[in-house]
Amino acid sequence: MIETHAHIYDEKFADDRDAMLQRAWESGIKQIWMPNCNHAAIPGMMQLADEHPKRCLPMMGLHPCYVKEGFEKELQIVEEWLGKKEFLAIGEIGMDLYWDKSFRAQQEEAFLFQCQLALEHNLWIDIHSREAFWETVALIEKIADPRLMGIFHCFVGNLEEANKAIELGFKLGIGGVATFKNGGLDKVLPHIGLEHLVLETDSPYLAPTPYRGKRNEPSYLELVAQRVADIKQISREEVLAATTQSAESMTRTYDRT
Repeated sequence: MIETHAHIYDEKFADDRDAMLQRAWESGIKQIWMPNCNHAAIPGMMQLADEHPKRCLPMMGLHPCYVKEGFEKELQIVEEWLGKKEFLAIGEIGMDLYWDKSFRAQQEEAFLFQCQLALEHNLWIDIHSREAFWETVALIEKIADPRLMGIFHCFVGNLEEANKAIELGFKLGIGGVATFKNGGLDKVLPHIGLEHLVLETDSPYLAPTPYRGKRNEPSYLELVAQRVADIKQISREEVLAATTQSAESMTRTYDRT
């Protein structure tokens, strides 16, 4: 399995990070992809990348919830790091109109800037689009560059949104919401080919059933895989083979030494 989105540098893992990682490896996970949020997350993320260079792969970006006053400085830090180290992707970036709409214009500016960084560095983007799917799509279409591709992380949309993301060249990151009773993905996933899906947990957030409401961790990814298999009425092995191959196709330009 490849865990395509987990904040394993988060302070919620401070007391048992090594044990958490050991559980991940023992569950069958061979890589954990780490999205960045802002400058404060970088030291912990890069330490994990250095300690586990083939297993913990870092991204670089500014999360939309951290786009506030002075966000230009944050973007400068992102750009500086891209010139110093190798990263898997630009992320997580995007739009979040759930918590706060007052910085919408700045979120759009930050997203467009980071998409240009992705194109300049030949990297894909990891998208956060909470309550902002079509707004994010409009920005991607504004850029209108077929080289821009990536993952819609934590995808929870309907079939129309799923098909639109795929049409734009993006994969869907499927996580714990798929296991929720009223998550809605049971109506979407039967109509989407496995080649368009990757698996994630978004740890420490959005733990799958039966751990909903508790701290999430990468070893729970197998619960997501099993739920996808159940929804699509196929074997768990088929899901793991296809989603792992799909994720591996996105790492070919990454060579951290």
